[in-house]
Amino acid sequence: MPNKIQSNINREISWIYFNERVMQEAKDPATPLIERLIFLGIYSNNQDEFFRVRVATLNRILKFGDATQYHELFVKPAHTLREIDKKITHLQKEFTKIYKDIQHELANEKIFFINETQLTPKQGTIVKKYFSEHVRQHLFPIMLDHFYNFASLRDKSIYLAVDLKQSSDPAKEDYALIEIPTYSLSRFLILPFNEDEPINIILLDDIIRYCLSDIFSIFGYDIFEAYTIKFTRDAELDIDNDVSKSFMEIMSASIKQRKHGATVRFIYDERIPQHLLDKLVKKFNIKKKDTLKKGGQYHNFKDFMNFPIIPRFKHLLYDELTPLECKMFARNKSMLDVIKKSDILLNYPYQSFQHIIDLLREASIDPAVKAIKMTIYRAAKDSRVINALINAVRNGKDVTVYIELQARFDEQANIYWAERLQDEGAKVIQNIPGYKVHCKLILIRRKENNENVYYAAIGTGNPNEITTKIYSDVHLLTANKHITSDVNKVFHLFEAKYNRPDFESLIVSPFNTRDFFMTMIENEINNAKEGKPAWMTIKLNNLVDDAIIKKLYEASQANVKIKLIIRAICVLVPGIPGLSENIEAISIVDKYLEHSRIMVFCNNNDEKYYIGSADWMQRNLDHRIEVTTPVYDKRIQKVLKEILNIQLKDNVKARQISAVNPNSYKTTEIKERYRSQIEIYNYLKHKYCNNKI
Repeated sequence: MPNKIQSNINREISWIYFNERVMQEAKDPATPLIERLIFLGIYSNNQDEFFRVRVATLNRILKFGDATQYHELFVKPAHTLREIDKKITHLQKEFTKIYKDIQHELANEKIFFINETQLTPKQGTIVKKYFSEHVRQHLFPIMLDHFYNFASLRDKSIYLAVDLKQSSDPAKEDYALIEIPTYSLSRFLILPFNEDEPINIILLDDIIRYCLSDIFSIFGYDIFEAYTIKFTRDAELDIDNDVSKSFMEIMSASIKQRKHGATVRFIYDERIPQHLLDKLVKKFNIKKKDTLKKGGQYHNFKDFMNFPIIPRFKHLLYDELTPLECKMFARNKSMLDVIKKSDILLNYPYQSFQHIIDLLREASIDPAVKAIKMTIYRAAKDSRVINALINAVRNGKDVTVYIELQARFDEQANIYWAERLQDEGAKVIQNIPGYKVHCKLILIRRKENNENVYYAAIGTGNPNEITTKIYSDVHLLTANKHITSDVNKVFHLFEAKYNRPDFESLIVSPFNTRDFFMTMIENEINNAKEGKPAWMTIKLNNLVDDAIIKKLYEASQANVKIKLIIRAICVLVPGIPGLSENIEAISIVDKYLEHSRIMVFCNNNDEKYYIGSADWMQRNLDHRIEVTTPVYDKRIQKVLKEILNIQLKDNVKARQISAVNPNSYKTTEIKERYRSQIEIYNYLKHKYCNNKI
């Protein structure tokens, strides 16, 4: 940790602090035991993506760019990479300890992880049968001496590097690679048990180890040693500017090229013999020593995110919160008629996402609805949202969909959905040159009394039936003419890509988001200087933008009271005397991923409320199409304010953000445990959803 307080934290180090908070959930004995395993999986998955994107970016800057141009908080890439390595090495040791502690506690619950050396003869027979019937068909071993296409190895997969020998000729050695097929099979096999018996779980890796003779004995091998290895590649896409190709063709080619990305990390089982490691490093042309990372026997803990649920152990999981219904949407009543009378706020995952599906379904069959427009950034694998849009096309509606083909790691899926929608007759817009489209919009045009009436949904997260069960987001449903007119202008921007509209209500990146929020902060500064009430409460995923952070420091120095709820990266440092002593910043990590962006400004007690898709980062403010909407409805304003106040009271899952001790749990005057996600659910259940506000 630094000896003196920094005025800014490097963004990569701030992200590591965030992922450490995820690990804290795995360490916390108050977290249910299986949930602790799942948090280890989330930590591992987060770290993989961090290496594929952020570490890879730093490596590229060092290799191809001018390191002095890396201006993010004035930290040079080489120094940052050293800091990353030091901190992640420390966290990996903590990770290993936590996993061992969890295994010990699982054993107390009579849940055991066993490996191939611990199988009883009866269990061995079961494993052999499972291997023969389910696993073998997915295995395609590669003989290492004849293998030259390194790009064909998947960087999200794990492999067994197998040392093959013959007892009749010990001097002869061969080597093979086997991909562990977790893309097709569960990583976990629960061995049969009776109701009161202990539960034994064996990993797919060890099933394959146990059955190596079934693969290689026909070639005379009878001695096998297998060691897990894993690659992490640079995930950046090189976008071709060939004007003769469609953007979909360009993206498809770029995704294929990603397989050739530079290796940023090669993790290997620390027990691997040096001669085999040397052979792998040479074969895979790994030149940088700092790319090599020792690990344990098992990699890809991200698979623990899908740890099997055993009914008799449901007490080792968080209680499921049944999604709440919005009672304003009564059965056999038009949702559009309800929205026309009053704005609606939906809160996921506390409320049911089915309301959005029902809205699209109603629009798809309502004879008065003439057109539906929507943006899609990430769609579910079996998307009911897209099925509803296809149904609308089949019912004669004019359907326009902007699909962001550059949504990282969802590019291939989005290409599939774009082609599917086009085949069905929808108008698909795929590209705004120079910008990603990250806003979350739905627009419905309905003919009422020979006039066009518009209905809009504006969200902080993707309208996705899978992620809305995990991510905490809000969606505003409105027929407000000022807002819906602006939403329509955003879609016109997509269709006429170089005509910038003038927006009356919406705040839209890259046009006016930065200036708008700088002005709102400046307004609080002026009010504070005039002795008027001045405060703001800001909830974001990431706070990185240097200019906005300087303005927040200026506001603090003017005695504006600022409360920040930042889930992940926060490079601002609160509590520095003379700079940020009027800023409090917390991060909440819990069962649901805090994803909503909510901003409230005092405005001399005429409070202004906003929700939107944009974090306060340069990319969101200046290089993406993002939409933030004002919230005019007083009832919804009250709900948003109460949600923020509940989170600020959290003394269970909230951490204080600080340069000195970034992950200390927040304490409050409330003595009893106050866990905000549960309190928000109860508030919505007993107040908002029951129309008692």
